[in-house]
Amino acid sequence: MPQTPPKFVILDRDGVINLDSDQFIKTPDEWIPIPGSLEAIAALNEAGYRVVVASNQSGIGRGLFEMSALNAMHEKMYKALARLGGRVEAIFFCPHTAADACDCRKPKPGLIQQAAQRFGIELRGVPIVGDSLRDLEAGVALGCTPHLVRTGKGEGTLAKGGLPPGTLVHDDLRAFSRWLLEGDSARHGAAAASHAGAAPVATAGRATSPVDSTNPR
Repeated sequence: MPQTPPKFVILDRDGVINLDSDQFIKTPDEWIPIPGSLEAIAALNEAGYRVVVASNQSGIGRGLFEMSALNAMHEKMYKALARLGGRVEAIFFCPHTAADACDCRKPKPGLIQQAAQRFGIELRGVPIVGDSLRDLEAGVALGCTPHLVRTGKGEGTLAKGGLPPGTLVHDDLRAFSRWLLEGDSARHGAAAASHAGAAPVATAGRATSPVDSTNPR
């Protein structure tokens, strides 16, 4: 029998949780949540999911902002989540630039590996949600299931093609959360019906888009 993945979700930050910018998000005032994203995290928490963030933050390595500014942005996020009854377990970030050739800058899987080690989880089947190819590649390298959101750079990423096989596409983090939780509900309902001796009831899924794995990069 296949093992059920742990109730764990890995999220990119910029373009998934908050609005992105080509000029980088450098201050708490520039950190603006995407409508519905914090509510989505709170809903995942309520359903028993632990949520972590894995984010490239090369603005630090580029000298665009200091660690104190990053901490202030995350404090703003924590407080906003707390008001909704939600939380993020941990934020793993890479401060380096591409020239540093580190192991933690996505698409390398270092940040995802750190999360797995910190929480002692098996990553196979754990959803990773991002708006760029590198977000998904970092998770897929360790067995995560890839989910692309159309927010942030997501539309451009989708247009370029070449996404990992099996990638599902969602309008935003809220749509992903609904898809995941409705899938959980359907599975639990089918199990209950099976135990009662009834045939499982087929349920319609949310509007997600499987990506054609033959689409050229």
